[in-house]
Amino acid sequence: MGSYYTFHLELEKLNKKLLNLTALVEDRVRRAALVIETHDHGQVQSIILSDYEIDEAEIDIEEDCLKILALHQPVASDLRFLVTVIKVNNELERIADIAVNIANRVSAIGTSPSRELVKGIDFSQMSDLVTRMLKMSLDALVNRDVALARQVFLLDDEVDAHRNHVYHAIKNIIRHHPEHPGGLINTYLLARHLERIADRTTNIAEEAIYLVEGVITRTIS
Repeated sequence: MGSYYTFHLELEKLNKKLLNLTALVEDRVRRAALVIETHDHGQVQSIILSDYEIDEAEIDIEEDCLKILALHQPVASDLRFLVTVIKVNNELERIADIAVNIANRVSAIGTSPSRELVKGIDFSQMSDLVTRMLKMSLDALVNRDVALARQVFLLDDEVDAHRNHVYHAIKNIIRHHPEHPGGLINTYLLARHLERIADRTTNIAEEAIYLVEGVITRTIS
């Protein structure tokens, strides 16, 4: 009885740690999306310098998962939960890394001679879509909501369309202004980073379905 109680207490603690990590990552992505619009140097540096928090949380959660697996040898739904946490934990850490990449790109664009050329490129719709996908996938995971998880898949094509729009806009600018390609390429890479966050939120949605149904779902990116 004591071992069973300890096991489920550890699962509850693990779930709380995962929830804390999801909140950190959601905040990081929202701030990264905001600095694309504002180019706020203070916020850019804050995103870059606080990356260690998420790295430490990710390592802590992974170590807890491995310890629980080794000590309790869980089966069925408990095992599925732990496998899901390990995978989602990794996805969240990578999403946070991409947010740092966005901050670094924004910083580079801010000092580029071509920064005026890209002022007309609007990332707001794409950023809103990506942050919404992240929230939906995490809500689907927390609430065990398979229907919501499947809705995330439907939004991925919209993100790809936004990325393609930025690609063609940048290609056109480079054609007319080939002298300073660095800032232009970094602007396209902002779209690419946002797309990668969307891809990883889709992976989280897939894990939410696995947690509930025990079925491995894979979408084609």
